[in-house]
Amino acid sequence: MTDRFYEDFNVGDRFVSGGMTVTEAAIIDFARQWDPQPFHIDAEFSAKWAFGGLIASGLHTMSLTLRLWLDLGVFRACCLGSPGIGEVQFPRPVRPGDTLHVVTDIVELRTSTSRPDRGIVRIRQVTVNQRGEQVMEQETAVFLKRRNAAAQA
Repeated sequence: MTDRFYEDFNVGDRFVSGGMTVTEAAIIDFARQWDPQPFHIDAEFSAKWAFGGLIASGLHTMSLTLRLWLDLGVFRACCLGSPGIGEVQFPRPVRPGDTLHVVTDIVELRTSTSRPDRGIVRIRQVTVNQRGEQVMEQETAVFLKRRNAAAQA
């Protein structure tokens, strides 16, 4: 991916990540540290619970989504951080053996009125499994450097 700045993006741009397969061990390891609920860490318990098997923590799914997005390098040259994540939804659980991909769409672009060196992009990310089923959806705002600001630095 070549270095891009705010001016290089358009509403409607779409980026699709590579895949990452989620293992049972990864689900359990993440959950033991960050979300130690029995349906995330105990396969025997979770088989008898509401989901009928082990599922990944939503926080794990969010982390995988971020990793897959960052691996694309789309905002590598211009990211100035994020003021926050919008509403996040988990329509289906992530299970051991699922291979996830992230589809990211640029849904809004606007220049900052208070900081002319940057723009604000709103992205919509949908994380899908190997069957194309949505397992997570979120919108996030990100501050991006403008090209003229980068040239002056």
